Amino acid sequence: MTKTHPPTMSYDPRQLSDEELVQRAHAELFHVTRAYEELMRRYQRTLFNVCARYLGNDRDADDVCQEVMLKVLYGLKNFEGKSKFKTWLYSITYNECITQYRKERRKRRLLDALSLDPVEEASEEKAPNVEERPELDKWLVHVNQIDREILVLRFVAELEFQEIADIMHMGLSATKMRYKRALDKLREKFSGIAET
Repeated sequence: MTKTHPPTMSYDPRQLSDEELVQRAHAELFHVTRAYEELMRRYQRTLFNVCARYLGNDRDADDVCQEVMLKVLYGLKNFEGKSKFKTWLYSITYNECITQYRKERRKRRLLDALSLDPVEEASEEKAPNVEERPELDKWLVHVNQIDREILVLRFVAELEFQEIADIMHMGLSATKMRYKRALDKLREKFSGIAET
């Protein structure tokens, strides 16, 4: 009688849905990472764009993306699939961005307290390339942090309102209302620019 081994290497991960990849990852991790790598490949660019728009610079966005990918790697085994993988991924991303944002805010307050010029220090960083992230970035600075997060999850991550509400622990109607108010504020500020 011959032993049969599960066919871990006999599939093309690009042909599988997110849900199928999650199932494969449950079975394969940590010995085989093909399913995990494909999931990360699919969302890598959007993940970075979401982080960059939350945090305002590419360096912090890179750091947060690395942290998110590690959390996904170690968390996939426990992911039960009660929400879509995409929603779970952006929930982790949202929480990591908030943590990073708070760290940066504390650092700025410390620099102020030490009478250093945070503007001078910040100017040493590579300025975001406007061509890479055109109009949205210009708009986002004119809304508060929560509204910015809603707009980023809607326009960059392309999530549904219910998914955004779940990630941000808000009611669906409150999420839609904040989204509408933020857009109204931006339309007022940039009259003549149509919603995309």
